[in-house]
Amino acid sequence: MVHRAEFLGRAVTPVMTGSILIVDDDPVQRRLLEAAVTRFGYSAIVVDGGAAALDILDGPGAREVSVVILDLVMPGLDGIGVLKAMRERDINVPAIVQTAQGGIETVVSAMRHGAFDFVVKPASPDRLQASIGNALKVEAVEGEVKRTSRRRGGLLTFKDMITHSPAMDRVIRLGQKAAASNIPILIEGESGVGKELVARAIQGSGDRRTKPFVTVNCGAIPDNLVESILFGHEKGSFTGATDKHTGKFVEAHSGTLFLDEIGDLPLDVQVKLLRAVQDGEVDPVGGRSTVRVDIRLISATHRNLLQQVKDGKFREDLFYRLNVYPIFVPPLRDRRDDIPYLVTHFMEKVAPADPHRRLQGISAAALAVLQAYDWPGNIRQLENAVFRASVLCEGDMLTAEDFPQIRAQVEGTVNLDMDGDAPSPSLPLQARDDEALPGEGGPAIAFDPPARLQPRFGTLRALDERGNVRALADVELEMIKLAIDHYNGQMSEVARRLGIGRSTLYRKLKEHGIDPETGRVDRLAS
Repeated sequence: MVHRAEFLGRAVTPVMTGSILIVDDDPVQRRLLEAAVTRFGYSAIVVDGGAAALDILDGPGAREVSVVILDLVMPGLDGIGVLKAMRERDINVPAIVQTAQGGIETVVSAMRHGAFDFVVKPASPDRLQASIGNALKVEAVEGEVKRTSRRRGGLLTFKDMITHSPAMDRVIRLGQKAAASNIPILIEGESGVGKELVARAIQGSGDRRTKPFVTVNCGAIPDNLVESILFGHEKGSFTGATDKHTGKFVEAHSGTLFLDEIGDLPLDVQVKLLRAVQDGEVDPVGGRSTVRVDIRLISATHRNLLQQVKDGKFREDLFYRLNVYPIFVPPLRDRRDDIPYLVTHFMEKVAPADPHRRLQGISAAALAVLQAYDWPGNIRQLENAVFRASVLCEGDMLTAEDFPQIRAQVEGTVNLDMDGDAPSPSLPLQARDDEALPGEGGPAIAFDPPARLQPRFGTLRALDERGNVRALADVELEMIKLAIDHYNGQMSEVARRLGIGRSTLYRKLKEHGIDPETGRVDRLAS
């Protein structure tokens, strides 16, 4: 069910030309939300389910939608399903999710899948209006940032990769070697780690740098269209084929073809892909002859392809053809040293859209929060968080308060009181000219770590005195010491609360040079 509610009355002057798409299976909630956004001065498009919402976002009226208000719990396609589909289809409309359950797990799941904000039912009008206003503000700045990025253009090389982490050294070394050859490359890693960036750096560093770079997200193409999109089709070869289509392989001829999420390809298409990789020939749908292509193939996946082969979901012969030169990109949680540099880079991307150049940097406490978080969405999630905070920040320095969802998840892990105390060293937005940033052609970030990172009881320090993430062994020991103290040396309870066996606990104590027989806190002083 779809209908449109136009602006009634003179309550508020609209601040946008688009509409609010309201998605809820409850007719009472739909009417309440429709009345609210109409009072705010916006027009509304109202649908009763996830499938209907995607029809709007996929249809000719998609450009009218500026914000989506999305219920999470719905029959059929629920809110998380809609968020997943929006990401797969590269639909970048900000989504405000609403739920009757305000638990942190629900919020984390929604944010991980790309939600802009969340409101708990029944949402107050002020909270809803503020959320819509923030979404529109971020969307407007994002459009300007994208336009600025397009104007800059240019090739990417490994010098453009922002990294200060040993975990990425191997990626860069392998990538540089790969750029000097023409063999198939398989880039593995979690979603959001920057697999396409590595692929573009390989292309930009090789002899095909001036040739086409064509990307295909295999997971976002409907199964019945994959073959046509990859290999092309002749006019009239199937219903709806009103024109001839060359296909991505031919489009990438002489250049590089990047097949993202290749693990999502249907088995029947994998057969044709194998021939294209082996023989350099493709068969357009409905075509009478093969077409020769000369491409550099780079594939990427977040899946375990070897397990896919064992499960019969991926052809073994194709796997070995693609896996000639594997490159694994580590998740952001394994290269936390990169976070300060990435944060500054993302803040600088927003800066041209801010005419007053208001932001001066990020506080030490805020940076500690970001470095303590595990970032399940990796660099993509970090960029979105910094972008949103930069746009909505009311001061001249990003603080922990500007990252409410992240802060809520790491509270009790790092000291969050630094923003409210005496001024502490921070990460300025402007870089020093006398320090070189590895992997960058320009100056580095002048980062002076906070001198006071001592936690209250019940918290752990995430960073050492130099501002680096502490070694896992150090944090593990401190956690064991804290647990022994908290449970008064009752080792069985300590082991149970830590989620390990008693024998494992004793072994870890021995590894740290501690007498496991007493377990006394006064014997555990480091």
